[in-house]
Amino acid sequence: MTDLIDDLQWRGLIQDSTDLDELRKHLDNERVTFYVGFDPTAASLHVGHLVQVLTARRLQLAGHRPLLLVGGATGQIGDPKEGGERSLHSPQTVAGWVARIRDQLSPFVTYAGDNAATLVNNLEWTAEMSVVEFLRDVGKHFPVNRMLAREVVKARLESGISFTEFSYQLLQANDYFELHRRHGCTLQFGGSDQWGNITAGVDYVRRRGAGPVHAFTTPLVTKADGTKFGKSEGGSVWIDPTMTSPYAFYQFWLNSEDRDIPRYLRYFSFRSREEIEELVAATEERPQARLGQRALAEELTTLVHGAEETRQVIAASQALFGRGSLEELAPQTLRAALAEAGLLEVRGEIPTVAALLKESGLVGSFNEARRAITEGGAYVNNERVTDVEATVAPEALLHGRFLVLRRGKRTFAGVELA
Repeated sequence: MTDLIDDLQWRGLIQDSTDLDELRKHLDNERVTFYVGFDPTAASLHVGHLVQVLTARRLQLAGHRPLLLVGGATGQIGDPKEGGERSLHSPQTVAGWVARIRDQLSPFVTYAGDNAATLVNNLEWTAEMSVVEFLRDVGKHFPVNRMLAREVVKARLESGISFTEFSYQLLQANDYFELHRRHGCTLQFGGSDQWGNITAGVDYVRRRGAGPVHAFTTPLVTKADGTKFGKSEGGSVWIDPTMTSPYAFYQFWLNSEDRDIPRYLRYFSFRSREEIEELVAATEERPQARLGQRALAEELTTLVHGAEETRQVIAASQALFGRGSLEELAPQTLRAALAEAGLLEVRGEIPTVAALLKESGLVGSFNEARRAITEGGAYVNNERVTDVEATVAPEALLHGRFLVLRRGKRTFAGVELA
């Protein structure tokens, strides 16, 4: 079996670490309990969180025990960010987000066996602590000059930072100590933007006379063109299927740039090194086939949304371009796919095909619509339309309310009867 640290390094998943040689020995010699934390700053995790989620899965597959922490306490405070003070959400809102995120984390790990995963909430030990206890037992161990040296804190000193956000580091550091005390946790990892908080936790555990403990960070994912990873035209790409449909999730990976694919495969795929290298070579040899993108999209959509949803999504991708049956698609999958392309809502009587082509934006004018039809480049539900005055019969509506319009081979839009 490939050495775990070697594999993580080859994949580019270790950016910073406390002592890599000692960590390697630690992971090689015993079953390690580790933790990674997620603050509930929204109702769902997004694809940027997948690096940490899937790294936890890799460690568990190698025999180690995950503690997945959802920050019911830290989520009410907010980690400082360079752009300014975070908005505070109510405890009730945060509690609701905690529950949703805990459910989202569940499919990625297993809760059975000797290295069964455990979901934990830092509100459990933080809520019971008084202000005096917090200042005496935790705050006493944190030199302010070290806290001020953290990059994000230095960046905020001029514009201003509240004591609330300044104290976030103490809460996260105390999480490591409590998980070490309660669960024997000896390893924490997180995104590279958390390195200051993570090393503060390592130091705090040592100052409390416990340890030794270890830590590493994973890199923050960026796109090759410099734009932010995890964003699409509609905003963030979420794990929750009600916030980002499985079809849109699949399309996000399918539309990845060729130059991002080697890195994304190493970060996110569970294929072996040999398989990834072969797939990268095949993608570079035949970029038009988008082999790497398709493989990654299918693997991750299956992992996040399940095999049946993935089958539906792939079927929709093919059917929309005339390579499959539109009638066999589930209505929610069809609507999600059409919404990604552009969905025209129609009330009352259905206009002519030419009018639908224009109103949907597939053509710029009625003349252009008529020309597309006469030249044989207009389709409704994958059936070519040849009559410029053609209308759509109500029985042609998919699931009683949808139409798929296509111009040429690759440009399509949807119609929904309201």
